[in-house]
Amino acid sequence: MKPTLPSLWALSAMALPLAFVSLPLYVLLPNRYAAQMGVSLASIGALLLAVRALDAVLDPWLGQQCDRWFARGTAHVWRISLGLSLALTLGFTGLWMPDVWLALMGLQPTANAVLLAAAPCLVLAYLAATGLNLTLQTWGTRLGGSAVQRSRITAWREGLGLAGVVLASVLPTVLEAHWLVSVFAVLMAIALWLWARAANFAPHTHSGEVNAPAPHAHSELSITASSVHAVTGSWLGPLRQTKFRALLQVFLLNGIASAIPATLVMFFIQDLLQAPAGSEALYLGAYFLAAAVSLPLWLRVVQGVGLARAWLVGQALSVAVFMWAVSLGAGDLWGFAAICVLSGAALGADLVVPGALLTGVIQRSGDSGQAEGAYLGWWQVATKLNLALAAGLALPLLQMFGYSAGTRSEAGLWALSVAYGVLPCVLKLLAIWRLWAARVELWEKPHGE
Repeated sequence: MKPTLPSLWALSAMALPLAFVSLPLYVLLPNRYAAQMGVSLASIGALLLAVRALDAVLDPWLGQQCDRWFARGTAHVWRISLGLSLALTLGFTGLWMPDVWLALMGLQPTANAVLLAAAPCLVLAYLAATGLNLTLQTWGTRLGGSAVQRSRITAWREGLGLAGVVLASVLPTVLEAHWLVSVFAVLMAIALWLWARAANFAPHTHSGEVNAPAPHAHSELSITASSVHAVTGSWLGPLRQTKFRALLQVFLLNGIASAIPATLVMFFIQDLLQAPAGSEALYLGAYFLAAAVSLPLWLRVVQGVGLARAWLVGQALSVAVFMWAVSLGAGDLWGFAAICVLSGAALGADLVVPGALLTGVIQRSGDSGQAEGAYLGWWQVATKLNLALAAGLALPLLQMFGYSAGTRSEAGLWALSVAYGVLPCVLKLLAIWRLWAARVELWEKPHGE
């Protein structure tokens, strides 16, 4: 059954508010805490790494729980999602308004107090966001279909996620924290409402084919033979699949390559380019807007050459463009703008292809409609490792080599330039090599299996 336009909107809507808790948090929160609250970069990086690692440890288990939720029906999924959404909103509020949180406890907003207050808020926000993300991705993955349909479903989800990233990147520069939190809460409520309306689009598949819609919106589905594996299967099961391991390796290398510049971009713009205040939002907006605009183009590329080849093209374009970042210096504002637009266009391939390839791996492994959550649990582990390693390793290393926020020292800026412009290209080249080496396991025909 091919998803209709309204169903794609409804099924993908949750990606927009969830984007507020992903990349923007790693881009904006370290800068906000360091520049405005005096928290050290090393402390922020260590906290992000520790909390993300704790969160990631639970992902495979949460993936199995997600399969259990879907086995009990979409009404049960919605009720679980409502509770997770409330927890996420509470944690998100605490992260962006630590001074209010501390004032309620009668504490002064010192650097150490802000860091201590942020820790439980991060744990709450990340765990709730993980549950919602797994639900969102499992629903789309269970729809299955050809390479083109899978990439279309992924593109809608990632496209709305990009819209959320742009909003989350721009709004903190123009709104006070309490307004940002209010916007997030409204978007979350809208997404939940749309999910309730989409509940009759039953996300249960078998061997890549989608079952007929449920007769009414909140039907409870019994646990059938196809869902037994999701309930009783081993959480290590996906890692026993050669295809999945190969894809996960490419995804990790490629993801870390993207996460490092994402973590450092605010410092690069402010300290190395010495751009005017407020330029950060324009650059980030241009980058993500270019990625969003490029999504239809990448869908055409997928239709023409297949998923894996399209990803190779996107990775090669990214390296060809981003390698010039290391040559930039103070005042090279237009040069950096060009890099943002072109590398954003290359990002479109990273958004469209990996999730569609994962769905194909699940289909060919015979686990469609049974264990998508288990696979996506490990996929989330990889996603979080990408960002956590970027923040937990890059920030302390930069500090060790003499860089700190606001520095103008030659050694510090050189370290920032290398970390931002050279290291990601090296990792992208490794990802290209691994994807080519795994062509037997991962490459599909352009028009499907």
